[in-house]
Amino acid sequence: MSDPDLTVARLLLAEYERLKDEQKTRIGFRDNLIYVTLASMAAVITASLAAKGHANLLLLLPPVSTVLGWTYLVNDEKVSAIGRYIRERVAPELDPTGKAFGWETAHRSDSRRRPRKVIQMIVDLGTFCLPAVAAIVVYWVNGPYDWPFMVVSFVELAVVLGLAIEVVRYADVRLRT
Repeated sequence: MSDPDLTVARLLLAEYERLKDEQKTRIGFRDNLIYVTLASMAAVITASLAAKGHANLLLLLPPVSTVLGWTYLVNDEKVSAIGRYIRERVAPELDPTGKAFGWETAHRSDSRRRPRKVIQMIVDLGTFCLPAVAAIVVYWVNGPYDWPFMVVSFVELAVVLGLAIEVVRYADVRLRT
């Protein structure tokens, strides 16, 4: 291997290492967003229950879950994008034979991948979208029916449905790698 080839290989290996570090960091951040979301929802629900007759406080839940859900989704997509980049660009340059970096494709090709991804999509919808829609419905059932709150509730519903559409779009439930 010539010096320029060796230099390129070292650069690619360094890029691979940095990408794996970033991927690991993003996975940790993304997974912690679940706990932050659950704690935030508990806080909003507790405040709403404590203030009897103010179901409109539940309208705080959709923006919280939407912002955290979008952040979760973006980080999840970046984790996947890093994996794709490694599989499609870095690994073939470092090992044209395809013998190295096997984990980058192997974990995507097991027979349970598709059901796992579908279940993850359902969990994501249940974590970030369903509680927000439920909060809006509880508000609609209990009031108060002041027009500003009603307008806010319909806007929030549209935003939450938009997030739900994106969760489904990003679910990556394809069968192949």
